[in-house]
Amino acid sequence: MSEELLVNVTPRETRVAVVENGMLQELHIERGSQRGVVGNIYKGKVQRVMPGMQAAFVDIGLDRAAFLHANDIFRGPPIETVPGEEPAPAPVQTPITDLLRDGAEVVVQVVKDPIGSKGARLTTQISIPSRYLVLLPRSKVIGISARIEDEAERTRLKGLMAQLTAGGPGFGYIVRTNAEGQPAEALAEDIAYLSRVWEQVESRAPSAAVGSCLYEDLSLPLRAVRDLIRRDVEKVKVDSRETCDRLREFAARYMPALADKIEHYTGARPIFDMYGVEDEIQRALEKEVPLKSGGYLVIDQTEAMTTVDVNTGSFLGQRNLEETVFRTNLEAAQAVARQLRLRNLGGIIIIDFIDMQDPEHRRQVLRTLEKSLAKDHAKTTVYDFSPLGLVEMTRKRTVDSLERQLCEPCHECGGRGMVKTAETVTYEIFREIVRAVRQFEAARLLVIASPKVVARITEEESNAVAELEEFIGKSIRFQADTQYLQEQFDVVLL
Repeated sequence: MSEELLVNVTPRETRVAVVENGMLQELHIERGSQRGVVGNIYKGKVQRVMPGMQAAFVDIGLDRAAFLHANDIFRGPPIETVPGEEPAPAPVQTPITDLLRDGAEVVVQVVKDPIGSKGARLTTQISIPSRYLVLLPRSKVIGISARIEDEAERTRLKGLMAQLTAGGPGFGYIVRTNAEGQPAEALAEDIAYLSRVWEQVESRAPSAAVGSCLYEDLSLPLRAVRDLIRRDVEKVKVDSRETCDRLREFAARYMPALADKIEHYTGARPIFDMYGVEDEIQRALEKEVPLKSGGYLVIDQTEAMTTVDVNTGSFLGQRNLEETVFRTNLEAAQAVARQLRLRNLGGIIIIDFIDMQDPEHRRQVLRTLEKSLAKDHAKTTVYDFSPLGLVEMTRKRTVDSLERQLCEPCHECGGRGMVKTAETVTYEIFREIVRAVRQFEAARLLVIASPKVVARITEEESNAVAELEEFIGKSIRFQADTQYLQEQFDVVLL
């Protein structure tokens, strides 16, 4: 498998694309005006404790108060835990009022960006990532990423971490997938780096003002190199000389073996155009996703969940209906996994595969979906087919989907995806005219509406207008205005 990272830098926006075998798999966007706050650590102040929700709203200096649930709170003040002690997580049944009070100051970390009308999601269970490790200053647990499957390697890494942390402050760590095959020296460097970061957080916290950022995660290009570059990544191509130099310096310090993979892209064509990424981004905003077989997916993102409908389309198959359906569903399972990752869709996802009668076909489709999702960096959980033939799954969401980052609700339809027909608006205008003349005195009326609606009234409804004028005893004039949307109109009394 050939994998490359493409970094496109402009003054106001940075984009990172993950391309596997020539196909865009992931897109990460960071804008100067909308930089995410996931991973940042803040000095916050509890605005209001909500016993009925088992949660609290905390001011961390953002536009909206952030949300902290009781499950995400440790029993003691987060910063003052005695080094070496194991802080017990608060059980769900512990009342939030026993853990926090209004006006209390607390050190918290953002685990989910503000999305839509919801504020950021917080935790006091701090975790700070580095290249190979994640520091858990409130825990003693040493965990190994489940994606490291080789048992001998897991044992080796666990033994190394036990040696490197012996006699230390008793912090916990998660060993990341990138640590596979790394020597003790590399892990020791990360432990030292993370210890320095946490010392700075602890030293700044007591005197920091409410809303102060005690720790800020790296910028997008540096995070991409830290989190996404692996041995199977062939190249990291950057179209900015300054950013390229900064990434090489970062890599030379923290991952010298991979520093040579970073190169400056100097091509005449924009880097995303050269690799077809811009076209893929446009396609990722469409509802329909064509499949090579002739079938297609229909993806609908709503507030509550995302639904994916699989259709055979023009694919007729070569044998029988069951075989055609099976082949389409297999291809769809791979396409769904890619689209979830590309569009960064999270939360509850319902996939409506085409009905299959053969239980073995269902099992194979489910296995294909799970195998295709294995490459996803976000945590996913897939459940078996429901009695209705639907596959329910969840995907962890920390930032807005690609659509919500790049788009806004349609001003014409208000985000409904539909607008009233010109005929519907015509009859609304007629009703409004009758309503207006019964309430107010007027010699004549002027109706201002969109050109399409006015054209329909004056052409197809001319007889109805004449009857209406006779009924109300007043003349009606219609004026088209290109500034009016199809559903907008005004009835003016003259």
